[in-house]
Amino acid sequence: MKQLFWAAALCLAAPVLAQPTGDLGLIVERASGSLLVVDQSERAAIGRIEGLGDLSHASLVYSPDERFAYVFGRDGGLTKVDILERSVVNRVMQAGNSIGGAISDDGRLVAVSNYEPGGVRVFDAETLEMVADIPTGSKTIGLVDIPGSKFVFSLWDAGETWIADLSGESPQITRIEGMGANPYDALVTGDGRTYIAGLFGADHLTALDLWQDQPTPQPILPGYAAGREGLPVYKMPHLEGWALAGTDFVLPAVGQHEVLWVDSRTLEETGRTATHGQPVFAMARPDGRQVWVNFAHPDNDTIQVIDTVSKEVIHQFTPGPGVLHMEFTPRGREVWLSVRDSGKVMVYDTQSFEKLAEFDAESPSGIFFTARAHKTGL
Repeated sequence: MKQLFWAAALCLAAPVLAQPTGDLGLIVERASGSLLVVDQSERAAIGRIEGLGDLSHASLVYSPDERFAYVFGRDGGLTKVDILERSVVNRVMQAGNSIGGAISDDGRLVAVSNYEPGGVRVFDAETLEMVADIPTGSKTIGLVDIPGSKFVFSLWDAGETWIADLSGESPQITRIEGMGANPYDALVTGDGRTYIAGLFGADHLTALDLWQDQPTPQPILPGYAAGREGLPVYKMPHLEGWALAGTDFVLPAVGQHEVLWVDSRTLEETGRTATHGQPVFAMARPDGRQVWVNFAHPDNDTIQVIDTVSKEVIHQFTPGPGVLHMEFTPRGREVWLSVRDSGKVMVYDTQSFEKLAEFDAESPSGIFFTARAHKTGL
């Protein structure tokens, strides 16, 4: 009887364990305003979440426990979804046109970067109630989180970068002028120290050391396209898909068929690699040994793989028309590709380059695994 009593007591005291989320991910289906819930081990879709509006340029971030995703739609919609329940928890129309967002390091705040009406709006992650409105008088881009409940973003029209500290009762803003003409995207390193803005209206990029008390703009790669004709830009490169391979950043060049290598410590150029077309994403495998590159139209059916020791292309293949996005599994053994115009998601082994699986999706674009929940700036 005593043994039965203790067994029952232990059962009552045992915590209720949530379903595991670490093997899951979400894939944006841009044409239908939906998300596919995917399982990495199964290499398959296991569900769909619908009713998310215009996802033509959508991105998302995860809560610290990986269960909830916050989806930033192009129509200004901010949607909180439950991955395990495969449902919309809440949805607010917070602007007329938005271009991405970020979640604070403590998971309490979600910030959205807006084109119309511009500025950044910050929401309570639990309720989606707005807690701060930061007008800028400009389209905002390159919004990232850094430690200390802070967000960093740049102003397309003003050529500035702002740091918003949300750790207190009201936002404290640090304005940094002189970033350059028309910043179009930006990245931040995983330690939250180096912020790099790409410039559409200037022939260089600009870096900030965010560990400085007063960060000062530092031009990098000045004149990287000097003496060469700029090609028509069919799709802007995405710096948020940046690669840090060893000690080098690998950055897509604007209007050129190449990627640029920059020492992350000195910010000096260390090399260039000619590519098949105009690169959109240059993404490093998690161990840093390879960089995978996709391209803008009309070369967007092709992927190139660059060895980061030799800085040479070691593999090229054509998964299909409209390869929009890549995502590595957390240890980099596999890479998943969204092939929009074929309506497919394809999975490849990064060692052998063998295709391991494919499955149907409705105009797939962004792929986001839940491991992102634990990384700064994604």
